[in-house]
Amino acid sequence: MDSGKPRAEVMREYDLGKSTLDRWIRRVHACGSTAAADNRTPEQNRLIELERENARLRMEVDVLKQAALMLARR
Repeated sequence: MDSGKPRAEVMREYDLGKSTLDRWIRRVHACGSTAAADNRTPEQNRLIELERENARLRMEVDVLKQAALMLARR
C-alpha cells in the first residue's frame, strides 16, 4: 500500500472489500490525488461518519453495561 499500512488493516479501518480497495487504489493512481478520487457526496461522507460514531457509542454502552453487571455482583 502507498500509505505503508497492510491491505487488511486498511480494509478493516474503512470497512472495505478487496475489490473496492483495489478500485479505489486504481482511481487514486489515475487521478494522482485522493480528493479527486473520492466520488462520495458530502451527505454520504457524513452518513459514514455517523455510522462509525454510532458503532463506537454502542460498543461503549456494551462495555459500561458489563462493568455495571460486574460491580453489581460485588
